[in-house]
Amino acid sequence: MIKKLTALTLAVFMVVVLAACGTNGAGGNAGATNAAGNTGGANSGSSEKMVIKYWYAFGDKIEKAKLHMVDEFNKSQDRIEVVAEFQGNYNDLHAKVQAAFAAGNAPAVTDLEIASTGVFARSGMLEELTTYAERDAEQLQLDDFNPGLMGNAYVDEKLYGLPFMRSTPILYKNVTMLKDAGLDPEGPKSWDELEEYSRVLKEKGKIGMTMPADIWYYEALVAQSGGQMLSEDGKTAAFNSPEGVAPVEFWKRMASEGLIKIPVGDEAGATADKDWSNQMSAFKFGSTAGVNGSLEIAKGNNFELVTAFMPANKDYGVPTGGCQLVMTSKGSTEQKEAAWEFLKWMTSKENTIYQHKNTGYLPTRMSALETEELQTHFKEFPQYKVAVDQLEYARPRPMESAYPEVANFIKEAIEKAILDPNTSPQDALNAAAEKANKQLGK
Repeated sequence: MIKKLTALTLAVFMVVVLAACGTNGAGGNAGATNAAGNTGGANSGSSEKMVIKYWYAFGDKIEKAKLHMVDEFNKSQDRIEVVAEFQGNYNDLHAKVQAAFAAGNAPAVTDLEIASTGVFARSGMLEELTTYAERDAEQLQLDDFNPGLMGNAYVDEKLYGLPFMRSTPILYKNVTMLKDAGLDPEGPKSWDELEEYSRVLKEKGKIGMTMPADIWYYEALVAQSGGQMLSEDGKTAAFNSPEGVAPVEFWKRMASEGLIKIPVGDEAGATADKDWSNQMSAFKFGSTAGVNGSLEIAKGNNFELVTAFMPANKDYGVPTGGCQLVMTSKGSTEQKEAAWEFLKWMTSKENTIYQHKNTGYLPTRMSALETEELQTHFKEFPQYKVAVDQLEYARPRPMESAYPEVANFIKEAIEKAILDPNTSPQDALNAAAEKANKQLGK
C-alpha cells in the first residue's frame, strides 16, 4: 500500500547525503560493487560479469522470497550478477532511489509501489520498456500478465513496469470467534452485515475489527460505493462526493459506538494486526501478501482463518496494490540490457508461482493460474485464491504525479473526522479536496 511521499518531484533533483542509501540492509547479498565501471554488456563476450544493483522493500517472508529468486537468477547464467539490497518500506525505498538518482548512483532495478509509477516516470527516472517488450515479445508474452494488474504498468500509454509482487486488500476472518458467537462464518458480505456481526461480537466483549485509517482501504470502500478518487481527467478531487464521504461516515459511526477500533499514528497497522492475532478482533483488512504469515499465526494461536472479499456496499470493489519492477534511466546500454534480462526472469511464470505460494502475493500471469501446481495449491489452501477471484472487481490506483501527496491529505482528513466529534466527514474531506485541487492543478 502507498506510503507518504512529501515534495516528491522536488526531491528527485536534490543531491543528498547517500549514507542513508547504505548497501548493508537486512538480507542484502554480498557481491561485487564495480557496476558503474564495468563495461562488459549482458550479451558481450567479456569474461567479467556485468554487476547491477536491485533495491527492494520489506523484510521477513517477502524478503526471503525475493532473495531466493535473485540467487536463482545469479546461478542460472554467468554473465550478470545482481546485488540485492534491502531499503526499508516503500516510503524509505522511494526516497533512497530519488536521492541515488540525483547523485548518479541509482540501482539498475527497483521495486516501485504502483501508485508512484506516474511521478517517477514523468520525472524521467524510469526507462520506458515498450521497445524492450516489443523486441522480446515472444519471450516476454506481455499478454500473459493478468489484465487486472496492468493498469498501473502504463503511464501516458507507455510501458514502464512489469507486474511483480501485486496485491489487493482482502478480509481476514477468525472463523472460530464467529462460530463461538453464533455467527454464520460465511459472512459478513456487506457493510450492513459487518455492522450486525460487530454488534454481536461487542456483546461478547470483542471488537468487530481493528483497522488503521489507511488510504488503500478507503479507496476500496469508495469503489464499493460507486465513487472515484479523482475526476476523469485527474485534475480535481472527487473523493468529497457522497460516495467518498459514505465510508468515513460509516467508520466514524462504527468507531463511536465501539464496534470497530481505529488506531492512528505510525503503529496503527501493527496494532490492528496485534488485536487480530490475539483474538481481540474477529476481522482485519490486509494485503493478500499476508496470507502465508496469517495462516501461521492462526495455526499458532489455535483458530481457523478464512479469507473473503472485502464486504460490499453498492457492489464489491478494491484497488490493486503492491509493486512492479522498473528500470532506472541513467544506466549504460549494457546495464539496461542486464536489467531487462533480470526483469524478465523475476516476472516469469515459474517465479510468479514461487512468490505467490511463499507470500500470498497475486499470481501475475494467467498461465500460472492454469498450472496443476497452483490448482492443487488452491484446493489445499483456498485462502490464497480469494484475491485472485476478487480481481474481477479491482481497479488501478490513481497515478497522477500529485497523488502521493493527495493521499496524505485524505488520510489526515479521515483521522480528523473520526477523532474529532465536532468535525463532520463532509467538512474534513472538503478541506482535503481544496488542498488536493491546488496540487493536482499544478
